[in-house]
Amino acid sequence: MSWMPEGTVYGTLLNFRAEMAALAPQMAQPPYKAAPKAPVLYIKPANTWSTHGESIAVPGRVPEVEIGATIAMVMGAQGQVAGYVLMNDLSIPHASYFRPPVKFKCLDGFLGIGERMLPADQAGDPSAFRLEVHINGALKQSVDFSQLVRPAAQLLADVGEFMTLHAGDVLMLGSDLGRPLAKAGDRIDITAPGFRTLSHTLAEETA
Repeated sequence: MSWMPEGTVYGTLLNFRAEMAALAPQMAQPPYKAAPKAPVLYIKPANTWSTHGESIAVPGRVPEVEIGATIAMVMGAQGQVAGYVLMNDLSIPHASYFRPPVKFKCLDGFLGIGERMLPADQAGDPSAFRLEVHINGALKQSVDFSQLVRPAAQLLADVGEFMTLHAGDVLMLGSDLGRPLAKAGDRIDITAPGFRTLSHTLAEETA
């Protein structure tokens, strides 16, 4: 049986240096006029969860979806990290920086979840994580988690300043700039050393 979250799943925006640099001009504009001082989070509710190997439906009105390949922390007891899991945080491509991304990210099935959690004592330093995204067998993205704005431990501490994460909650480390696009009929494989491959096929939504 595939692993599934037991608590709330939180995504993290703007946690890679390249994306922060690319969006710096927009951050300087009203109404914010500065970069966020705290982590920017959103929720991927249970309707978005898809197990490894599951076909994910893409609405007919959406020609392509954006692949947000990432690794997430799974919380254990007493605020400790129990382990890590691969995730495919799909979204409808959008350019809105100032609005919450709920309608773009929270469609049914739009979070692919790795088949197994890698225990924290086997995972090593999260800053050494590397992952690759393949679409139909072709390499489309490589992600280096040493490029995080907030490394895993700092992200966890900074989130803890304004909210409590409970055992079973999941916190994504973020998705890097250059997220590839895929369409119905494409197969997506996300790989990372030490993790089992996370695979999905996109399918056109049926009425």
